[in-house]
Amino acid sequence: MNAPRHLFRIQCIGCVTRFLGTPVQRVILPGGAHLQTPGSQHSNGQFLRSFHCSAVCTTSRPNRTEFEKAVEHPTQHKDKSLITHDDLFERAARDSNTKADFNRVVDVFNKADIRRRGHVEFIYAALKKMPEFGVERDIAVYNKLLDVFPKEVFVPQNFIQRMFNHYPRQQECGVQLLEQIENYGIIPNVETKVLLAQIFGEKSHPMRKYQRIMYWFPRFKHANPFPVPHVLPGDPVELARFSLTRIADDLDAKVTIYQYPSTDITETGQEVTRPHILGIQSPDQRSLLAKHNPCRPVYVEGPFPLWLRKTCVHYFLLKADPIPPEEKVVEEDVDPELIGPEQSLFYPQRVELDLERDMGDDESFYVDDVEEGLVYAMCMAGQGDQATLSQWISGLQETCPILGQIPTVFRLESGPRELQTSSDAQQTPEQEVEIDQIIEDEPQRSQRVN
Repeated sequence: MNAPRHLFRIQCIGCVTRFLGTPVQRVILPGGAHLQTPGSQHSNGQFLRSFHCSAVCTTSRPNRTEFEKAVEHPTQHKDKSLITHDDLFERAARDSNTKADFNRVVDVFNKADIRRRGHVEFIYAALKKMPEFGVERDIAVYNKLLDVFPKEVFVPQNFIQRMFNHYPRQQECGVQLLEQIENYGIIPNVETKVLLAQIFGEKSHPMRKYQRIMYWFPRFKHANPFPVPHVLPGDPVELARFSLTRIADDLDAKVTIYQYPSTDITETGQEVTRPHILGIQSPDQRSLLAKHNPCRPVYVEGPFPLWLRKTCVHYFLLKADPIPPEEKVVEEDVDPELIGPEQSLFYPQRVELDLERDMGDDESFYVDDVEEGLVYAMCMAGQGDQATLSQWISGLQETCPILGQIPTVFRLESGPRELQTSSDAQQTPEQEVEIDQIIEDEPQRSQRVN
């Protein structure tokens, strides 16, 4: 009975020797027997035959990436620091940040443990890293993260569990995932509903969140008549064209390209970069500019910011001061008591009724209407200096020749400033005095008359 047991032990020792790659010179077996490896000789000069090992022990394991080993065996090397889920995404993002790399990390985590231990922390880390991989607007990736949850484990079995928020930590994680879907304006699909029903059940908080999203999002999907695309044009000319069309309130306004971006080389070999210049003007603005009094100047003001999602562009205005009271055209009031051939006693042309008033309105609060000047044109340029904007004014003179007789004043402000660093804050008193003098001289140089 002991012979098979001894043979089995010898076979296991041979497998361990081949797996570790280190020879075992001498093994003492029960009963005083000795075992030597095939490389060692007996005293009589003969070799001991080796036993055949199993194929499972001899096969070599496939090569794995670094983050796969970290996910599958996070506790083998105890001398190293704790490997978090954020480190897994950072290791996967060393070479490239693509959707395939993100899905690869999720697949490795799913295969590491069948019980999906630590899935809540992993999902939170994945939600935070999604913008870095560019998958924050992909509903298929969100469904893949929902698939990380174990199925039919967190489903309440009775009304008491449903009342007391069965597995609240997992349900909060599911609601957080759906809130991120809502923040990016993504509409879930049928696969999302099926996964939520398998994970949390039909009467859970994540399922109610899904139902609210599906109730409101289809109703407000096309509510904005002027939507901004998620991917803006990369060409600065096309981006400026889209921005100017969005600002103008007249559909008849025409966009004119006065200069394309280019790079020229002078005779001395110096490169000169010419920025793009685009302007927009409607027929009504052109007619108002033709009627402008040449004695009164016009002003070029800006830059004014315009945000298109996460992109900020700047535009400039060509406007005039408010019209003086003596130049205003007084409209003649129509006497409501005059009866004309087209007027009826029962339906007068003018009714003195303030329909916007209510009985509960407070008449003591009064706000004066601020009068502003007329805006004659708008433009966007690659540079906001006076030389570039002068080319825009020269281009406007081709359609409005009277602009050459009107004095133009440039009231330009400095562009977007960077945050002050600690090194900039430590300045000597002499440098502060010089900066104050430069700031005082800037408005005087910017207000020039052409």
